[in-house]
Amino acid sequence: CFHQCQISLETRGSFLGFLAIIVPVLFALIFLVGTVGNSLVLAVLLRSGQMNSTTNLFILNLGVADLCFIVCCVPFQATIYTLDGWVFGALLCKAVHFLIFLTMYASSFTLATVSLDRYLAICYPLHSRELRTPRNGLAAIGLIWTLALIFSGPYLSYYSQSELANLTVCHPAWSAQQRRTMDVCTFVFSYLLPVLVLSLTYIRTLRYLWRTVDPVATLSISKRSKRKVTRMIVIVATLFCLCWLPHHALILSVWFGHFPLTRANYVLRILSHLVSYANSCVNPIVYALVSKHFRKGFRKICEGLFCQAPQLISRRVRVAPTSSWTDWEGAAKRYWFGSLSAQIASMLYIPHSSFVHVGEARLWN
Repeated sequence: CFHQCQISLETRGSFLGFLAIIVPVLFALIFLVGTVGNSLVLAVLLRSGQMNSTTNLFILNLGVADLCFIVCCVPFQATIYTLDGWVFGALLCKAVHFLIFLTMYASSFTLATVSLDRYLAICYPLHSRELRTPRNGLAAIGLIWTLALIFSGPYLSYYSQSELANLTVCHPAWSAQQRRTMDVCTFVFSYLLPVLVLSLTYIRTLRYLWRTVDPVATLSISKRSKRKVTRMIVIVATLFCLCWLPHHALILSVWFGHFPLTRANYVLRILSHLVSYANSCVNPIVYALVSKHFRKGFRKICEGLFCQAPQLISRRVRVAPTSSWTDWEGAAKRYWFGSLSAQIASMLYIPHSSFVHVGEARLWN
């Protein structure tokens, strides 16, 4: 459904020239924010050592799917609006679109699974402990990717490279009837059914949280923690539904409505792509705004990246070639066992050309 648009000659010129400049900039921004943000999410989760939680496992899987979507989709789709034809070959023509739908299915199935996980954790905290284990979480992730492979597999033959109007293009190779059937199936299984699961589980979860009053203080603290996590996941799921809705609505209007190829519709098509792609880069922003744990993790990683180089430089010890270990040993002995004058002399005895780390200098002082 990510087709290359062919518009009439009179709409080209300055209009397409403007799009050829602004659209790649927006794609580059999405690529940069999505790559950095999802990489930080993966780093925080892997460094925290909290992979014994099924929720964290699913958030990690969602970050992997979003990162793969950003890397495999955005750079290639951006060229459609800047280049006249497809320049990446027949193999990538099939592989890129297959990976796009593979990661899209993985993201939607993961969000649906997280909603079920949150529902069980809050409404049935005791009875669901045996079910919500890391082993079962990994099994669920394996099932998610297996289903994603099955549903996205047909897209390996959906697109093909061919010559059109003296240009090499990557466009759908199926007949119109086959494409309409495939696009409807994609809408139902990658969007409609997951959204229904999300809606039902979160409505029941939020209703339970609204009505439940826990008189025990310790349980209330646990309940508040679960509410924060659930609120974060609900925001992520809502953004997924909103960001992908224009894309699916546009595809359905092409097959079952009236969608003439005009400048306004062409802009709507581009905006639907940008909004759907942007969904893969907004999740890290939500985590940073809602979750204190992720904010601390982001801060630690950033501080480590920016402070690591200065620390490595400051830890270097430069000693003049004329000094030897016996000189340092004698200075230490005089410092600890000698008189005050011997201590001062020992400190002066250290070669002036030696540079000692601040932490090592404190050992002497």
